[in-house]
Amino acid sequence: MSEFQIYPAIDLRGGKCVRLFQGDYGQETVYADSPVEMAQSFVEAGAKWIHMVDLDGAKDGSRINDQVVIEAAKLDANIQVGGGIRSREDINHYLSNGVARVIIGSLAVREPELVASFIEEFGAERIVIGIDAKDGMAATEGWIETSHKPASEVAAYFASKGAKHFIYTDISTDGTLAGPNIDANRKLVADDASQVIVSGGIGTLDDVKKVKQAAGDSPIAGLIIGKALYENRLTLEEALSC
Repeated sequence: MSEFQIYPAIDLRGGKCVRLFQGDYGQETVYADSPVEMAQSFVEAGAKWIHMVDLDGAKDGSRINDQVVIEAAKLDANIQVGGGIRSREDINHYLSNGVARVIIGSLAVREPELVASFIEEFGAERIVIGIDAKDGMAATEGWIETSHKPASEVAAYFASKGAKHFIYTDISTDGTLAGPNIDANRKLVADDASQVIVSGGIGTLDDVKKVKQAAGDSPIAGLIIGKALYENRLTLEEALSC
């Protein structure tokens, strides 16, 4: 098991740093006009990784805020990005411009065989399978649509194809600060080679400690923190010190 990582989150919409409540584009809060400056503040706090999501891209199915992401990739931290990544060209665009890992979500649900070929082509360290779920079922298109595929089924398929990194987001907890769904993350994959990053619901330092504790005997290998940082529920330094 690799080192447990904490990923401060930057969600991009209209070139700004925002957060949505339970994935609802109608419930948006803008936290910063400059996502790159926000990323720099996370680097200065000690972040080794930063999690970025192009919300406009996720909704529209194309890269929209990619230049902001590429600018952030010049900082002294690893960037993983999701949202609007739908093709080999999208993946290559990011990876060839300094981004460490790309997250594929909707396409993984709709065209799993194609995404499996991306894992083989670009390598398991560069491709993250993002699984967003409502009531255990995988959601797509920026959480606007829900598929008929169980999240666990999607994860099992990609684990069998060599995927190493998964991000599991329980949409019902995202942006709520109500605590993460640790149990669902524990059960997402059975493959010992796979690692799961917990996303959604982190609201307190105690939540961080609980996830870290759960990582001891499960595939959990990290967590994503967004709203709790922006609303000063905890600091990144405090989270990293855990």
